[in-house]
Amino acid sequence: MYTTLISAGQLQTLMAETRPLRIFDCSFDLMQPHAGKNQYLQAHLPGAVYANLDTDLSARHGVPGAHGVVTAGGTDQPASGGRHPLPNREKFATWLSSVGFGNTMQAVVYDRNGANYCGRLWWMLNWAGHEGVAILDGGLQAWQVAGGAVASGKEAAHFQCNFELGHERATLVDAVQVSRQLGRPTQTLIDARAPARFRGEVEPLDPVAGHIPGALNRPFSQNLGPDGKFKPAEQLRAEFVSLLAGRDPASVIHHCGSGVSAIPNLVAMEIAGLGRTGLYAGSWSDWCSDPARPVARGPALQ
Repeated sequence: MYTTLISAGQLQTLMAETRPLRIFDCSFDLMQPHAGKNQYLQAHLPGAVYANLDTDLSARHGVPGAHGVVTAGGTDQPASGGRHPLPNREKFATWLSSVGFGNTMQAVVYDRNGANYCGRLWWMLNWAGHEGVAILDGGLQAWQVAGGAVASGKEAAHFQCNFELGHERATLVDAVQVSRQLGRPTQTLIDARAPARFRGEVEPLDPVAGHIPGALNRPFSQNLGPDGKFKPAEQLRAEFVSLLAGRDPASVIHHCGSGVSAIPNLVAMEIAGLGRTGLYAGSWSDWCSDPARPVARGPALQ
């Protein structure tokens, strides 16, 4: 069973075996929401299911063009706030069942975006209680460099399964919990956005610029080497220990703009042997939606 990363070579071996396996392509582009599906149709791993961030991995929300007309109520009550609110676990389980994913399967998730989007599905599967999920290290690019075959166009539909939710293997945190612990040593916030957005110098997506007071900044791209793969565990551990500067790794809560690009930091800490940490899925887009919540600007206070 693979639970964090899987290499292209390991996946090729796994695909040649008969064990139950489902591969998910999570490619996406925030600025061009339809680009990911188009890229998938052009080239994807054979048999891969496309997982759309807007419509499959998020509850209904107001991002233009994501769901058409957004209505309140119904079975899609979100499990978090923010620009890309999590669907509730039951809704997510229904989607997994609809694409033929069962509890006995190994899941492999990938994208072509530096693990920015596939980490969302990795985290959600753990949140649903499924341990056997791994990120294809290096994504589609590493797969092709390793000589892996690609397919194009639509894949045949899979038979319906009955995915059953299990004990949550991931920690979901909301704004109330973050607020209660703000400024206390029992909570360490790590913001995965680019430094200029963190400092509040620019804000292309949300109505307010800045960051949650006391947060540290580590852009998610810092977890990858020049080859697009996660850095070695020892290097990641050294970098996070330096960033935390004596703070308890178990106190870490990750966030970003909408809870998506925070997850590579969470994965990297797990690779580094620093344990599984929490996720504030609503992130900055949820935090800044309430004018009563404090906002900080400028560099992080070490």
